[in-house]
Amino acid sequence: MTATEARPGETTRAAPVLNFEDVVLGFDGVTALNGVTFQVDPGELFAVIGPNGAGKTSIFNVLSGVYRPQRGTVRFGDEDLIGRRPHTIARLGIARTFQNIELFSNLTVLDNLMLGRHLHHPYGVLAALGWIGKARRNELANREAVEEIVDFLELAQWRRLPVGLLPYGVQKRVELGRALASQPKLLLLDEPVAGMNLEETEDMARFILDIRDELGLPMVMVEHDMGLVMDLADRIMVIDFGRPIRTGTPKEVATDPDVVRAYLGEEHRVVERS
Repeated sequence: MTATEARPGETTRAAPVLNFEDVVLGFDGVTALNGVTFQVDPGELFAVIGPNGAGKTSIFNVLSGVYRPQRGTVRFGDEDLIGRRPHTIARLGIARTFQNIELFSNLTVLDNLMLGRHLHHPYGVLAALGWIGKARRNELANREAVEEIVDFLELAQWRRLPVGLLPYGVQKRVELGRALASQPKLLLLDEPVAGMNLEETEDMARFILDIRDELGLPMVMVEHDMGLVMDLADRIMVIDFGRPIRTGTPKEVATDPDVVRAYLGEEHRVVERS
């Protein structure tokens, strides 16, 4: 019997995609993360919530190689992420969106999405200038991949317009598409519905569910919209002052007295997901 085979009566569980264990991060005597531990399973939407300054963005910056923690381990599959540069981590398959839109406003939707394919250009400058052979075949394959994202995120009507002319909610969708264009194995969503109206929020929620359910892509999401988090997340970690205070299902988190008092309000009631 191999290590992956189950004994009678046992159930197997796939290995976590991400292990974030006992991470400590500080700056000039200020502790941003203090013993933060969590795992993300294959196909899971894992949410991180907490007040401003709780350490949510610091977690993303550790995962993407912007910050190097003083203690702890961060493993993405079999790869140790601590000490790796951001571009190396991106090549391993971790993509990130940002709270503030980071697009090239003068470029079209298609051009912005093509920028997400930069990891899939295995040729040099001369080949690109000549646009022959391998460069031509690769460029056409990348354009085909981008068109699939255009269809998936329903961006066809804006595909040739500069993103600076588009509504805010559509711009956020384009940024999501650029992250998907890199063909990630793990997606980090930093406040994906920040600043959106109700209709835009509902559209983004639908696309996030499609990413999880149709693409099977695991995600870590930081978000302040508690309604969205409770509706979408499989599990939630609540942090405060850099410390995790509760991790569990939406129902477990929403009914925890400390979480209710600190983040959700005494009158909050859990609505069961269908």
